Amino acid sequence: MTVFAPLTEFDFHPRLAATPGVSLVLFGSPACGACRRMEAALPKGAEGVSLFKVDVQRSTALARQFDVFHLPALFLFVAGRYHAEIRCEALPEAIRDTIKAALAMPPEEEP
Repeated sequence: MTVFAPLTEFDFHPRLAATPGVSLVLFGSPACGACRRMEAALPKGAEGVSLFKVDVQRSTALARQFDVFHLPALFLFVAGRYHAEIRCEALPEAIRDTIKAALAMPPEEEP
């Protein structure tokens, strides 16, 4: 099982900045069934991508900063910089295709 590195509002930006390549951050909650499904699908759908997780119940400031209103929420970073929000089904193929399409586009502005 792939381990998601936990992030909080205290280490979010420094840890992502120190992570080379592509990173995906899952904003979710242990009480959220859709979040658990996404977390289970991400390792196969995001192979070669560094995976991080933010527990929105513990890091509400981060959830507010990224305008997270619906769970799960996924955000893509490249070389520690925000690239895009990822919206897709919790299926490895959909995750893979959506990440590929997002990386082909110019970076968006961080929320």
